[in-house]
Amino acid sequence: MSSTASFTAGPALDVCIRGGGAVGTSLALALSRQGLQVGLVAPPAPRTGTGDLRAYALNAGSVALLQSLRVWDALPDTARTPVDEMRVHGDERGQLGFSAWQQQVDHLAWIVDAAALDRVLGEALRYAPHVQRLDEAAPAALLAVCEGRASATREALGAGYEARPYGHTAIAARLVCDLPHRATAWQWFRSPDILALLPFDQPEPGRSFGLVWSLPQAQAEALLADDDRSFEARLNLAVQEGLAHQGLDAAETLGTLQLASARAGWPLMIANAQRWSGDGWVLVGDAAHAVHPLSGQGLNLGLGDVSCLVRVIAQARRSTPWRSPGDARVLRRYARERRLPTLAMGGLTDGLLNLFATPAGPLKELRNHGMDLIHRLGPLKRWLGHQALDSSPPR
Repeated sequence: MSSTASFTAGPALDVCIRGGGAVGTSLALALSRQGLQVGLVAPPAPRTGTGDLRAYALNAGSVALLQSLRVWDALPDTARTPVDEMRVHGDERGQLGFSAWQQQVDHLAWIVDAAALDRVLGEALRYAPHVQRLDEAAPAALLAVCEGRASATREALGAGYEARPYGHTAIAARLVCDLPHRATAWQWFRSPDILALLPFDQPEPGRSFGLVWSLPQAQAEALLADDDRSFEARLNLAVQEGLAHQGLDAAETLGTLQLASARAGWPLMIANAQRWSGDGWVLVGDAAHAVHPLSGQGLNLGLGDVSCLVRVIAQARRSTPWRSPGDARVLRRYARERRLPTLAMGGLTDGLLNLFATPAGPLKELRNHGMDLIHRLGPLKRWLGHQALDSSPPR
């Protein structure tokens, strides 16, 4: 039964989507714009005492999709903050910097409040004429599984899910600082932890950051158990040490960081489904893959899946002979196109994590020297930047 009307009273479904996060909702909106009849099974998100502290780093491809769905411009200005510079540092003097000016783009990325994006996507669903909200899955030509890493539907389909836990936990929080963030994102590979500060305009416009700090599980649990003052002291010390490696003074660069929210943590893994599609079903987003958050590409990969799947379905519907959205050949085309970039990003993040896992020895000097070398090789650095930004290099 639909949560708003009887399913049997409505038109037959072309696509039934299980999972109502940003990926599932975007897929529903995009397919609706093709005139397809879509059912969305989206259980309410579990309530937590900390609220949703996640912040997404969205690339140009993800922003373009949200613009096409008329969602991007509906976001409050304070819920989306441009990144114009990105400074990545090793555990010594190694560094790698990117800027929007060097990449010849308006912005490197946008930091988006996850809760605000979910709200705006949910509001857009209210005006999508071909989307029904369902309490349970209903028959359709295509079942799209967007339930996330712990998808029960994926397991029931026998798609398999090869997951390798890192034994690390990511800590998220909102911070305020004394000085303006200047639209600059910071990341330190500190061996074995990785600390990232994402410029944000909540709660203080121009002076806030989203924190993503991934650490070995025991260290993360200790930090989560700390009181606020102790946590802030350890965080500021880590940032001071990272800046000092680059000859920068924390007091003049960022000032003191203070918590502006509770803290939350979640376990990290790399994972990939053995099968992404079959006759009448397909996996999308985290149900198909998971990567380490050090590159900020998790949701970008999921929205990339959405863009690809919507495109191949549209092409199949225009083809002669006409093909159903659930046609196994159509879905294999999607899986082939998306598997390579997903595996490449997973391999890159996994390789970087393992490269900086060893705290000392010859590898330490080599990896920091490598970062400096890439930083100085302009064409290579620009190429790498465009791969992460999902944008084409200027001609």
